[in-house]
Amino acid sequence: MNFADRISEYRSRIDAALDRWLPNPEAKPSKLHEALRYSVLGGGKRVRPLLVYATGEALDLDPVQLDPIAVAVEVIHAYSLVHDDLPAMDDDKLRRGRATTHIAFDEATAILVGDALQSLAYYVLAADSAYDSTPEIRGRLIRCLAEAIGSTGMAGGQLMDLEAEGTELNPEELEDLYSRKTGRLIRASIMMPCHCRFDTTEQEFDRLDQFARMVGLAFQVKDDVLDVEGSTEVIGKPQGSDIKNGKATYPSIAGLEGAKARAEDLYNDAMSHLGHVGNDTESLRWLTAYIVQRNH
Repeated sequence: MNFADRISEYRSRIDAALDRWLPNPEAKPSKLHEALRYSVLGGGKRVRPLLVYATGEALDLDPVQLDPIAVAVEVIHAYSLVHDDLPAMDDDKLRRGRATTHIAFDEATAILVGDALQSLAYYVLAADSAYDSTPEIRGRLIRCLAEAIGSTGMAGGQLMDLEAEGTELNPEELEDLYSRKTGRLIRASIMMPCHCRFDTTEQEFDRLDQFARMVGLAFQVKDDVLDVEGSTEVIGKPQGSDIKNGKATYPSIAGLEGAKARAEDLYNDAMSHLGHVGNDTESLRWLTAYIVQRNH
């Protein structure tokens, strides 16, 4: 079986884990708990958890060690989408083919959903029994995630994105923004499994780190292309929303063909870093190709 044949199994695995960790919607405050489940379980490609499991395969890790990481990165991703969609941010009304959280519920609830999901990510890493015998690994994972989503990572990248609206950035500035806003959580999805092994070599760690950086950038550049070429029905969010919001994007500074070429270059660079990593990188290679070639 190749990785494409295992994806449905992994998606079922992460959905079951998310369902276990998310609060019962009937528990008080039920509105918040219902909104949490609406925001997390309402579809999605699960790219970040899939990167967790694919990296785990390359490093020969037990999926039980990877489940908490997969849950943590996916609920952080969900939190970032809920907050990005708010009127004070991107003001989007459609996500994954249905109403965004602040439309389905209200703005205050959506803000609290993001707060609660961020808390849940750290709770899962701190409480899951998979790391009871290895507290050092638990600490490494919490630190890696915290560094990825803070002011120098995802949160800072979102502010840079807002500040760049209506301005002209050069490619280096845009890629710095992307490496923070989108790239850092994708990078964490790949690097956190590395922290689950004490014998990960320095070469493996460095190669996977470089690979992760390229994949994170490629993902966002491809998103830019889809914002131009994709249909609302397929991508699940308003087509052309970046243009509407005056955002700096790769097509806006390099043209559509230039953006496609950059995504391909990033893909090739990512592949070049996978040599001499772990036992089998087929899964990471397949998933990277999917990220660059996807239509939604």
